[in-house]
Amino acid sequence: MNIERAGKREWIGLGVLILPTLLLSIDVSVLHLAVPALSEDLRPSGSQLLWINDIYGFLIAGFLITMGNVGDRIGRRKLLLIGATAFAGASALAAYAGSAEVLIAARALLGVAGATLMPSTLSLIRNMFHEPGQRMFAISLWMVGFTGGMVIGPLVGGVMLENFWWGSVFLLNVPVMAVLLVAGPPLLPEYRAPAAGPVDLVSVVLSVAAALTVIYGVKELAAGGLAAVPVASLLAGLALAVVFIRRQRTLAEPLLDLKLFAERRFSGALGTLMLVILLGPGIGLLVGQYMQLVTDLTPLQAGLWSLPTTAAVIAGFMVAPMLAKRWRPGYVAAIGLLGSVVGFVLIALAGSGPDGIYLVVAGQTLFFLGGSPLLVLGTDLVVGAAPAERSGSAAALSETAQEFGGALGLAIFGSIAAAVYRARLDVPAGISTEAARAAGDTLGGAVAIAAEQPAHLSGALVAAARSAFTDGLAVVAGVSAVVLVGAAILAAVALRHVPPHGTAQPADEPQVTTPA
Repeated sequence: MNIERAGKREWIGLGVLILPTLLLSIDVSVLHLAVPALSEDLRPSGSQLLWINDIYGFLIAGFLITMGNVGDRIGRRKLLLIGATAFAGASALAAYAGSAEVLIAARALLGVAGATLMPSTLSLIRNMFHEPGQRMFAISLWMVGFTGGMVIGPLVGGVMLENFWWGSVFLLNVPVMAVLLVAGPPLLPEYRAPAAGPVDLVSVVLSVAAALTVIYGVKELAAGGLAAVPVASLLAGLALAVVFIRRQRTLAEPLLDLKLFAERRFSGALGTLMLVILLGPGIGLLVGQYMQLVTDLTPLQAGLWSLPTTAAVIAGFMVAPMLAKRWRPGYVAAIGLLGSVVGFVLIALAGSGPDGIYLVVAGQTLFFLGGSPLLVLGTDLVVGAAPAERSGSAAALSETAQEFGGALGLAIFGSIAAAVYRARLDVPAGISTEAARAAGDTLGGAVAIAAEQPAHLSGALVAAARSAFTDGLAVVAGVSAVVLVGAAILAAVALRHVPPHGTAQPADEPQVTTPA
């Protein structure tokens, strides 16, 4: 069967689709650099600081399935443009937030708007690029924008924070979304599933409630240990998830098509993606604080130190399609992930000394270099396993796993690092109880408190806080290395039957055909 190849219009349209994915990931990474400045300005508590980081990803994860399904029904381009408008407005609100509560609310709105963008862009790529080789290359470029934005974000944010206030990093979103609104209609095709029925609102409520209560329970358990409220929240969320899944089995047009999980390539790639994405945002948040608050780099200098990682990510994405033509994707992904393990070992060994920055940058570079092929290959397997009329749901599931994993990783690893920091922090004698409590919340808080102390106490407090923070970073890196080993094993085992790209499907896994 002849498959229509994409032309000039589709490739230009791909550039337009990369814009929102680039901004969504930059929005996470630049916030890492802005944490010290906004902590000094807004003085959020440790819990509020975690929510400023977490709520964005939590709500993206909670609403992705809903928005992917809505896009299939009302049109993926229409949903993309609606989301772009909302994202620009929420960005302006975040930029001028005058309190931690307002910033948390603005980040929540950004999360809901962001949930409309991700499944729309990926499902549109699925409908614009029918030829498998072109589709994989298009996804690799899309992933350069998505994950590369997390890496170049510190550079962009560093420039902004060197010259403007912390809220300026959010205003970057407004003009870019304006370009999308102007260029999207003439360049992007509209697609909606034929004869789609209404969205099941009960399923929407169940999916969002299940995601948020599970994440809240895990976050609170990681931060404060076993307690009645977080355990109840976690159990309630799991119960809601069970009810949601059972309801989908009874609906003629479910919000989540469970038949997708019967495809081995889909479920294996989805699980591995979630494990790896679990690690990126958390380590990015900690490394951003390490660079500025432990090694005393300015935001711009910290951004420049991210350039090796940027090059590694781009290289990994570009070589992934070539590697997949020669070797099985599962083996390519597994070998890359084992290389990422070495990166976390280097980060764990960094310490708070002057040479630690070299180990941290080398470790982060290895992590992104080793993990980037999986992101391209796994996303292509997930989207390619679904027919065109279900590509919105498949894209939403892919992004749900990744965004849920990223948000959950921020909660878990941020809480682990915070717990180790509090346990290891040895506040010097002579500092008031109130100041000691504030210093024990975050490293940024400790540095701010130290600036208000006499010289002999200031230096001792900063040194103690930096040592405690790097202890937390080492623990997080060690746990992350263990998770990556598990992900490598899963990729090698679950995807071992997937042949090199462009070869025939094995007999035990019939190929899923997709109408052009």
